Amino acid sequence: MSLLKTPAIVLKSRKWGEADRIVTFYTLRFGKLRGVARGARRLRNRFGSALEPFVHGELNLFEKRGDSLYRITGADIRDSFAGLRDDLPRMSSAARMANLVGAVTGEGDAHPSIFETLLNGLHVLQSGHDPALTALLFQIKLLGETGFRPQTDHCAACGDGHGRMAGQFSPLAGGLVCLPCARRDRDRCLPMSAGSQAFLQQALRWAPAAVTRLKATGQIRDELEAAVESYVMVVTGKHLPPADFLSRPATL
Repeated sequence: MSLLKTPAIVLKSRKWGEADRIVTFYTLRFGKLRGVARGARRLRNRFGSALEPFVHGELNLFEKRGDSLYRITGADIRDSFAGLRDDLPRMSSAARMANLVGAVTGEGDAHPSIFETLLNGLHVLQSGHDPALTALLFQIKLLGETGFRPQTDHCAACGDGHGRMAGQFSPLAGGLVCLPCARRDRDRCLPMSAGSQAFLQQALRWAPAAVTRLKATGQIRDELEAAVESYVMVVTGKHLPPADFLSRPATL
């Protein structure tokens, strides 16, 4: 067994056995990993609130050869992000961000830029920015960090960089498409105006700390939300809860 220590962000946790928890983290040094916290569900336990969703802390754990589950021995809180769990719109946006990180990253594959992008997104959410827009920008940045960067420089379907673009986004192709490709797959393409295309390109280029200066309303926001939602579904192979799922009114 070896003792490991790393900054980490809690993505999710679930009950295990009578008193334990299995917690999924995204860590700075080791990427995504899962660990078991013995006794974490007991009234008096050494972890306190350090294993709550979205908590950023310093994680101590043991790695046992041949076991995919680490043993969590300690967790010290750096930022609890408690405000995210007290506000439904912010909590659902934070959950969308955490779910996307969990869905598009493999265990043990470390990417410090993903860790920093998630941490920055949580700080922005806590500071009071528009939760749904923050989640939208975060998803665009994260897709760019994980090899699923939406293609905006040439046709995502045929690769043509000289033909006329159609103002259409293809989730299956992974980006903007030219007129011929859009006509061939028109039923599965989504409209994307020039303003939406410019916003998407800026969001992909700008640093995470600066991207919050971008604002999207009306048609641009609607188009981007539809395109990103559809593309995330293609990338992950499943439907993730939307960024406002906890704050939506109940339907009968």
